[in-house]
Amino acid sequence: MTRNIKMVVAYEGTHYAGFQRQASGVKTIQGVLEEAIAKITGSMVNVTGAGRTDAGVHALGQVVHFHSETRLETSQLLKALNAVLPRDIVIREVSEVPDEFHARYSAVSKTYSYRIWNDPIRPVFHREWLYHYKYPLDLAAMREAADFLLGQHDFKSFQASGSGVKTTVRTVHFCELTAEGPEIVLRINADGFLYHMVRNIVGTLILVGSGRLSPSGFKEVLAACDRIAAGPTAPAGGLCLEEVFYPEMK
Repeated sequence: MTRNIKMVVAYEGTHYAGFQRQASGVKTIQGVLEEAIAKITGSMVNVTGAGRTDAGVHALGQVVHFHSETRLETSQLLKALNAVLPRDIVIREVSEVPDEFHARYSAVSKTYSYRIWNDPIRPVFHREWLYHYKYPLDLAAMREAADFLLGQHDFKSFQASGSGVKTTVRTVHFCELTAEGPEIVLRINADGFLYHMVRNIVGTLILVGSGRLSPSGFKEVLAACDRIAAGPTAPAGGLCLEEVFYPEMK
């Protein structure tokens, strides 16, 4: 009997060419997961992820699903997979879900975080998870600008080229900026994200924090629906897929 298996996966994306398997054969999260599952179950599967994180992007709560005829209990599968996966990928949860569950299309929202190390001295620890920005940033101004993201908007200004989505309208449920010492953390939850949307938002918020763009100017960037109006794309290493949310399954 074929079962639909859901897994919550955490990984450090530094040494991977993104989540999605590629024809070129480069190392990806999806490819490594599929190889590990085949090794444990004896059959190749197609792993589907909730989000196709780019090269260098991390995850604490990526969700995937795959169909398999394995008879292993979910607890056994969890233990066996973590025994063969590399140290920068770990399975946090394994469960059996209804056939209609789809890691990507069943999701109702996702939370991403972006970490900035705002200090003249570069960080030593967790440096692969941080964007080192050495010039002073005005956190209050960045927070004022970030408030304009809340609600439903056309986020075309923050979408990178190369995406074929039908609409660039998304709803942001929360967006918060916190700081502890030199580390600034942006957390944002929305019903969906455009290609490079968070990284382009961060790049534009840094313009605000450095005084090169006012909070009201940030609002104008959002309204422009033009990528040229926004700031540069922040590096991939600061971005992390924190959590994916689904309707309650019965």
